[in-house]
Amino acid sequence: MELNLNSKLQNDSKPVLSKKEIADQNLDLNDLSVLDSFTLSRKDYNAGLLQSILFTAIAIFIFFVPITINGETDITFGVIYNGIMNITGNFGLWGITLTIIATAITSFYGKFIAKKDSPLHRYYEGDSNLHPLMYSAGAVFTLLYSLSATTSYVGPEIIVGSATGGTIIPAIVVAVFWIIVVGSLSMPFLLNYGVIDFIGSLMEPLMRPVWKVPGRAAVNAIASFVSSSSVGVLITSKLYKRGVYTEKEAVLVATGFSAVSIGFAYMVIKTAGLQDHFIPVYFSSLLITLIVSAIIARIPPFSNKKSIYLDGRVQTQKDIDNLKSSNDKLLKTALDRAVKKGFTAPPLLGELKNGLKDGLEVLPKVITLLAAIGTTALIMAENTPIFDWLGSLFVPLLNLLKVPNAVEIAPSFPVGIAEMFLPVLLIADKVAVLDIGARYMVTAVSIVQIIFFAETIVVMMASKLPMKLWELVVVFLERTFFAIIIASLFMRVLF
Repeated sequence: MELNLNSKLQNDSKPVLSKKEIADQNLDLNDLSVLDSFTLSRKDYNAGLLQSILFTAIAIFIFFVPITINGETDITFGVIYNGIMNITGNFGLWGITLTIIATAITSFYGKFIAKKDSPLHRYYEGDSNLHPLMYSAGAVFTLLYSLSATTSYVGPEIIVGSATGGTIIPAIVVAVFWIIVVGSLSMPFLLNYGVIDFIGSLMEPLMRPVWKVPGRAAVNAIASFVSSSSVGVLITSKLYKRGVYTEKEAVLVATGFSAVSIGFAYMVIKTAGLQDHFIPVYFSSLLITLIVSAIIARIPPFSNKKSIYLDGRVQTQKDIDNLKSSNDKLLKTALDRAVKKGFTAPPLLGELKNGLKDGLEVLPKVITLLAAIGTTALIMAENTPIFDWLGSLFVPLLNLLKVPNAVEIAPSFPVGIAEMFLPVLLIADKVAVLDIGARYMVTAVSIVQIIFFAETIVVMMASKLPMKLWELVVVFLERTFFAIIIASLFMRVLF
């Protein structure tokens, strides 16, 4: 978009634009070349700086600052959504259950009966013919669990037991519901006021050559590590829909940087009996995640993804170059971009409404599919030998790498696609007899895998990111294979 050259010029020959001029010219401020091509008056610059600092501080407080309440420490985001879960209790559980049942019922009507121009048809038209059946399964599973948890009714153990629906419904479905609600209201502070552009500008020289993604992806990674993998996926989806990420960048960021939170990683590490080694185990797992993500960016299927934006525009070298700045002006450019985004940010109330609207649009499908797919995956893991069979395929590789207890831990690697906590649960009763190196392998690989049906796969698919289910399964196997090899090297150094 061309700028109004009749505007006043500063010494650097960039036009000085007011907020009204920027709005009137309908500039694409996600295009950093446009953002860099004008400047602000001193008064507007100070106003933008103040707004950027204020709302970024709120974002940091929400997503990155740990607080302790009643002896429990969590980041503010976690305290908020966990507090809502505790306050709403069974009332919240039944509200979610009714939402899931309504999703199942309306999916049949919207997909097969509703008029083509109706809102319900538009909402479900992108689903396959199998989706209504999956939604129905989620409704049945959730209803049976809720009845068992809140009434004298006793549902089938295979569905409502603590190893299946008793884990998925309260710990994941209910949690993700409130994560999306709270996250939708919180993300405008993180996305709209310049912190993305500030960190992205600083990280671009590293992120682009190593991981083939923009520097902004660092924010996704940080948000995932301190809050939730779902938050990381939702941030990626929002930025893809805004035209910030290309198709390739979106899938690489969502599957490579949406790791589980530090708090959840601690639970995994503790279950494997490695809590005394938390720092080396966690940070080596984080490093392995980054190494594996760099490899995945260079091999199919994701290396074959197109570098096109959602509107069909092909990414050019100029688009990539526009994200860069000269090393001697790196900090200044990053700060200027943050200030301009802070100054030109839309009204907060409207953004909060839009954020909540976006979250509520994806919410019914996400939680219904989580209930269906997550519970089904755990039923398969607990009651069929399928993961034992798949695990046997990893035994030769583990033996080649001289990993101890190869036969005992092999089933833990494929079961991670069902739920990332399952691998350590499979060895929880063997902690005393398994070699510490074997326990490290299970723990590290489960953290690195990232892709699992009980949460991230469902959120990725429901948020309409440009990826297919078979691609996610292939990438899960790729991440598992490379993680095993690299983790075996760390195992030798650490243990």
